[in-house]
Formats: sequence, C-alpha cells, structure tokens
Amino acid sequence: MIIQHRHIEVFRAVMTAGSVTAAAGLLHTSQPTLSRDLARLESLLGYALFERQGGRLRPTARAQALFDEVERSFQGLARVVERAQALGRAEDTELSLLSLPALSHALLPRALAELLAGHPNLRVSIVPQEPPLLEAWMSEQRFDLGLAEQATPLPGVRVEPLFELDEVAVLPAAHRLCGRERLSLEDFAGQDFISLAADDPYRIEIDARFAAAGVRRRMKLQTHSAAAVCALVEAGLGVAVVNPLTARACARPGLVRRPLTVSVPYRVAALLPLHRPAQPMVDLLLAALRRQQTLVTD
Repeated sequence: MIIQHRHIEVFRAVMTAGSVTAAAGLLHTSQPTLSRDLARLESLLGYALFERQGGRLRPTARAQALFDEVERSFQGLARVVERAQALGRAEDTELSLLSLPALSHALLPRALAELLAGHPNLRVSIVPQEPPLLEAWMSEQRFDLGLAEQATPLPGVRVEPLFELDEVAVLPAAHRLCGRERLSLEDFAGQDFISLAADDPYRIEIDARFAAAGVRRRMKLQTHSAAAVCALVEAGLGVAVVNPLTARACARPGLVRRPLTVSVPYRVAALLPLHRPAQPMVDLLLAALRRQQTLVTD
C-alpha cells in the first residue's frame, strides 16, 4: 500500500485542528476511522508523527517539517483552483496583441478604453512591431490578435478586413491652404512636402497619384513614422498626406486636417491565428475597433 491523498488530508486536519476529535469533525468522519487512517500513515512512513501524552497528540519535529511541506502543496493547489475558476470568467483573461506601431498609437487606445470600460478585469499586452516580423510572429501563433495595414495572406492566419478610410491632408495651422474645405492634388504644387519613407506602400501610392496628375512637390523630409510626419507638419516644415487614424490621434491646435478630392484608401486588417486557442474577448475588441471607423469619419 502507498501513501494516498487521503492520508495527507487526515494528517493536515489533525495538525490544523489540534486533536483527532476536532479533525474528524472537519472531515465529516468518525474519530475511530480517522485514528486508523493516521496510524496507517505512520506505519507507511516508518516513524511516528505524534507523541501521545495524556490522551492528547503532540506533533513531533518530523510532523512539523512535513506539515510545512503539505501547506506549501495545498497553497499551490489553491492557486490552481483559483486559476481554473478565473479561466471560466471571460473578462478575467489576458489578451496578447501584436500591432503595427502606428496602429498601437492611433487605433488601439480608444478601442481598448471602450472594451475595458465594460470589462475592467481584462488584462492586455500590446507589442508594437513592423513587418516582416509582425507577419512571422502571427504565423507562429504567438498572439491572440494582430493588426496590420493592407495585409496579405499568411500561413496559419486568417486575415479579416476591419475597415477602409481615405487618407487625409495635414497642414500647419497658419498655412494658406487651411482656408479650403477639401484639397485637390493640384493644391500641393510647389509646396514643401513631408513624406513617409520611400519603401512605404502608401508613399508609393501617393507619389504615383501626384505623378499621374503632373503635380510636382518640393520633397523636403521623409520618415517611417506617420506620427513623426504630423509633428514635422505642425512645426511648419511642410504639408503632408497621412492616414486618418494618425491624423486624428495627433490632432492639436497647430495641426489642421483636410479631406482630399481624390480617394487614397487606407485599409486596416485583423490577423487571427488559426491554431491558437480562441480568446472570447477578441470578438468584442474587433467590434470596438470597427466602431473607430465611424468616430474618424464623424
């Protein structure tokens, strides 16, 4: 016969209650049954756990050392039970998100504020990342949700379009073009222009539109960050065309947004891992993200 969980349970009850009679009450069993179980444990161990003095049990040094170990095990079990119960509460979970830096700055904060208002116990981890690592990490099933622009098919990932908006012009507050409600490509002729980096797909598309219209700009500055573009425009260093999410997130008195007369679509997509256990909060976050389209266009 080997030591069983029942034997440890009996020993813990006796140590906690201080007597066999009280321990029997804790375990809803009889005193003789509990005494037999305790004696069986001592027999299996090969040494006494208690000294019998005047009808009372006094723990030995070995019993106290064993009890310390038992308590650590039971505390670990309590944590396991607590975690198991928490997993049954959808709001008491953690979401791991992978996102383009621009979307971490310009899209996620408001959507998460909406989600967390209804689910205050939710924990969220956000990792900003650029391609190609963004696509590689999503294919490796590392995150519950990814956010990207113009996403292409990826192995092990379902690409779901979230919304599509038009790029907008951003101008310094004192610029003469601020007097117009909408700007055409021709309005940018001869203007100091701040661009995204040369390899950015939106930079390539915007340059192609201006080239097709025969409009020449003074290409003064370029950067990988749309937020940096807005900061440079606000400083009066030129005008630019950026995505509407970043333009909204960077809105300040010194920066003016204007729609364009032509459509330059800006697309946002969700990346959903196919082989990772689904998190129930992902669908609620996706709904909050989609609602950002209405807030931007209002």
